[in-house]
Amino acid sequence: MNFNTRFKLSSMMFLEFFIWGAWFVTMGTYLGKSLASNDVQIGSAYSTQSLGAIIAPFIVGLIADRFFSAQKVLGVLHLCGGALLWFASTALNFDTFFPFILGYMIAYMPTLALVNSISFKQMKNPEKEFPPIRVFGTLGWIVAGLAIGWLNWEQSGNLIMTFKTAAVASIVLGLLSFALPNTPPVKKGEKTSFGDIIGLDAIGLLKNKSYLLFFVASILICIPLAFYYNFTNPFLNEVGVKGAAGVQSLGQMSELLFMILMPLFFVRLGVKKMLAIGMVAWVIRYLFFAYGDIGSNYWMLIGGIVLHGICYDFFFVTGQIYTDRLAGERFKSAAQGFITLATYGVGMLIGSLVSGVIVNKYVTPEGHNWFSIWIIPASIAAVIAFLFIVFFKDKNKPNEQVNLANAESKLEFK
Repeated sequence: MNFNTRFKLSSMMFLEFFIWGAWFVTMGTYLGKSLASNDVQIGSAYSTQSLGAIIAPFIVGLIADRFFSAQKVLGVLHLCGGALLWFASTALNFDTFFPFILGYMIAYMPTLALVNSISFKQMKNPEKEFPPIRVFGTLGWIVAGLAIGWLNWEQSGNLIMTFKTAAVASIVLGLLSFALPNTPPVKKGEKTSFGDIIGLDAIGLLKNKSYLLFFVASILICIPLAFYYNFTNPFLNEVGVKGAAGVQSLGQMSELLFMILMPLFFVRLGVKKMLAIGMVAWVIRYLFFAYGDIGSNYWMLIGGIVLHGICYDFFFVTGQIYTDRLAGERFKSAAQGFITLATYGVGMLIGSLVSGVIVNKYVTPEGHNWFSIWIIPASIAAVIAFLFIVFFKDKNKPNEQVNLANAESKLEFK
């Protein structure tokens, strides 16, 4: 890959995740303080991510894969997204804000798949070439968080600037997209069914009891996951953490570190232990949040954030590898689409709605009873982890693949 292409792809990844990190982390705080929204409304606002994830396969599968070049679809979506974010920043109440953020997430979520498609098209060896490109995305998210903390937008009540900043960055990426390497539709002229789009070809994996348990656990663990994404920033600001968005970027730094170390852990621990450690880390994280404060237990708040690398990488990334390993060459894409739709679509949607109701239940005159709030996702994660550890048995060999077309599975699961 020449330098010019590498620079364009790296810039694309940086802006893609800078845009998301610039407003998503602090949206709950903005809605609560600037638009006087309650916690149920905040949960509803975050549920738009899941709705976007559910709709995204149809945009990619029906439009980008069949009719138009991926970089052109990416450009149009980001230009529309920039306009929607700017209009969202002008909303005076939640009712006028919600339609804009819903429209934005429907436009944004498909771009996550598109940036990967554009990148992979330019690579001869994605295993080696993709990580150095993708790391700029994590860097973009980190820079967004650090910038918000440095500019003191949270404490000064100026979080409206996060939406305007992201809107401008989205328009910049939209224009840049038209200069990206050409990525023509890969299925032009082919018929695409509903099952193809949402990955139903991979449903045969659920015939295996252990994978079915993993699949259900993946959906359920998204309930406590939603508590973290939706309410950590309001929590940190409420208890008095300065530059909370910048502090939260430690989670992405941790994620980056553990992503690098994952191959070593994977070889030594295996699938079950990796997944179990990931779920147990969720329990510890929320206990840290429940007992942490800005005094002598401040280290617990930092520890809960830094655990993000283990929480996310050990469960979700390991789960993607596990799914890929079982699906076989023919069904890899369908299997990844299926598990993504289930987790970020269905699981996170349930989690966003549930977390909003629970957090709203513990409103106090001073703010919230955060101890009682964080004990709930800790308990949910603990139950899921216990059941998973007891019943999940992975007897599959590392190089074994599943022929889903065959009714008789070759896997030996109990």
